[in-house]
Amino acid sequence: MATLETATGRKQRVLHERCLPDGGSSDGIAKAVSLDDTMVEDAAITFPFELDPFQSAAIDCLHREESVLVAAHTSAGKTVVAQYAIALAIKHNQRVIYTTPIKALSNQKYRDLGMFFSQQDIGLMTGDVTVNSEANCIVMTTEILRSMLYHGSDDLREVAWVIFDEVHYLRDKERGVVWEESIILLPIQIKLVFLSATIPNSLEFAQWVANLKGLPCNVVQTDFRPTPLQHFMFPAGGNGVFLILDEAGNFLEENFMKMMAARDNRAETKSKGREQPDIMKIVSFVADRGMCPAIVFAFSRRECEALALQASRCRSLRLV
Repeated sequence: MATLETATGRKQRVLHERCLPDGGSSDGIAKAVSLDDTMVEDAAITFPFELDPFQSAAIDCLHREESVLVAAHTSAGKTVVAQYAIALAIKHNQRVIYTTPIKALSNQKYRDLGMFFSQQDIGLMTGDVTVNSEANCIVMTTEILRSMLYHGSDDLREVAWVIFDEVHYLRDKERGVVWEESIILLPIQIKLVFLSATIPNSLEFAQWVANLKGLPCNVVQTDFRPTPLQHFMFPAGGNGVFLILDEAGNFLEENFMKMMAARDNRAETKSKGREQPDIMKIVSFVADRGMCPAIVFAFSRRECEALALQASRCRSLRLV
């Protein structure tokens, strides 16, 4: 794990390991390749921002036509690597398959990639709908890819890359076999891009892929969080949130005690009259401070519908 610094002075710890077949591996690569410095003539696409070191290292693997596992926190920018692989395929008139674990994510990725590239370059295959099946990039669930492999689909002949988004689903006891079989059945000439949140056995996984295909598989991993993770608490019936755990992982006991006091005071003075629902208070608080988009989790479908109905009364919000 090497500490690398970007042009803007941000320091990131990046692991780049190249796993070779039969248990061999090259030395960890401490220097990330700069797309701007070394690949201007061959770049399939340029981005309007400075690439992070892990992104540059992963893109270097794509130029070497080697499989790569990119493991980074949510919102770190793993999609940039996928976008570059798609651009590389389009440049060389090849095809690429982008797989997701669920149909809803396939639909989202189809829209997002269609906006980033063009609608004619992106297609979609679900159990219900097929859109632009001749496109360079086809978005589908991993189950559909496995079905294509089972039936020896001719559509795979021109495929150069397969991107597995959320590949940590491989560890799922019930559905993990879908990812395992898909990886095993894919022809060795098709290179693989694996996108995942940080996983503990990334090197073990890459070594398995390298041994399976008889070709190198890279691991590019970082624990850097570009979006700081903070924990706030909203006391039931309250009117504001309290920062409990800051981005450095420090527990703020004083704020916690204030939150508890606000909750206790609210319980003692609770009026019997009609009161604005907590969900309305929370979403209004978040929206007023420019903290949208936001996701509200609920543990049942009925509760989701009830909360959505309550939140719909806030006219300044767009619900999805």
